[in-house]
Amino acid sequence: MELFVRGLSHRYGDLLVLDSIDLDVREGEILVVIGPSGCGKSTLLGILGGIVPHGGEAVRIAGEPPPGCLNPVSFVFQDFSLLPWRSVEDNVGLVLEHQRMPTGERRERVEDCLRRMGLLEFRKALPKQLSGGMRQRVGIARALATRPAILLLDEPLSALDAQTRDLLMEDFLDLWKRDRTTAVYVTHNLNEALRLADRVVVLTRRPGRIRDIVKVGLPREDRAGAAGQAFLAEVHDRLWELIKAEARIADREIVDA
Repeated sequence: MELFVRGLSHRYGDLLVLDSIDLDVREGEILVVIGPSGCGKSTLLGILGGIVPHGGEAVRIAGEPPPGCLNPVSFVFQDFSLLPWRSVEDNVGLVLEHQRMPTGERRERVEDCLRRMGLLEFRKALPKQLSGGMRQRVGIARALATRPAILLLDEPLSALDAQTRDLLMEDFLDLWKRDRTTAVYVTHNLNEALRLADRVVVLTRRPGRIRDIVKVGLPREDRAGAAGQAFLAEVHDRLWELIKAEARIADREIVDA
């Protein structure tokens, strides 16, 4: 499925957060959104997924959902959002509990998601018994349980150490290669963006407007070698030049506040 955004603006009271956003998210691509702190990245993601109320018809979803899809859009959040009193498998199955489906099918879906995220041996564990990386794997497994057509990820790796981020990026790409799920991925990390993205959307500081959309233009399988790293370094420098000045201003605004 695809997402189309036309003329999207959004306010919190008198504060204009997003201004005149026009954007297409193509079927099967990973679109990464970057920009200075406070530029409206998370608000944009929330509007796309319907959890931030927004009047009008600025966002449209088109196309056919995949087989077995129970919800066209699913979220992965930064803070994991797991229920601490529930086991891993019960956290994953939470999103299926309001669905009308046989108990056996619900168990099969949970089992499949646990297997895909390498969580089968931890199925009875509580979140407090898991590392940060494992908790985020539970969050991703839960998001996959509805077999979404579009996955929205709000800085899902920012709370993790560098090694765990690398491992989870590999896991995420393996999942994407299997299903080619359309994804919109918000991050502050340029290296993360270049590892994952087909295209990178650069937002200005508040109010967030699209400053540029940069196509990475290199197959993911070619990004690890020396030639690929040299190419990505050039794209990294281009992205940094686009956001550097405004990132400094945004940082001072937050500190001064």
